[in-house]
Amino acid sequence: MKFNLHNQTDEDIKEIKKLLRLIFKSVKEKKNMQIILVTPDQIHELNKTYRQIDKPTDVLSFENDDVDDTSIGDIFISIEQAKKQAEDYGHTFEREIGFLAVHGYLHLKGFDHHTPEDEKEMMMAAEAILKKAKLERSHHEKH
Repeated sequence: MKFNLHNQTDEDIKEIKKLLRLIFKSVKEKKNMQIILVTPDQIHELNKTYRQIDKPTDVLSFENDDVDDTSIGDIFISIEQAKKQAEDYGHTFEREIGFLAVHGYLHLKGFDHHTPEDEKEMMMAAEAILKKAKLERSHHEKH
């Protein structure tokens, strides 16, 4: 699947771009999506505006409501938050960014995690995509 990557941070995203290409090349999807890498302040503002949650978060997805459009929607990812979470969970930054991007994509496809069953289904779908890119969960991670 194709995506457009936009960087609104000062980070060098060459490696992230390569990683995301690798992850999404195995995903069959006619439409594309936007992935926007943002600062903690930017994602905080989006979270507050659209979800009434007054704090930064890791990833936000916005479905595209435009009927004729070629995009399924936008995914905003906080690079800072991904770094922090990778450390907290004891896995790589690549695994975390990959997981957040896939998580965001699955939301755009209609998955959610309101119930334990839904969450399990979403996690299995995410792991299946990440496994193809060799980013599966390692055994020594903290959950």
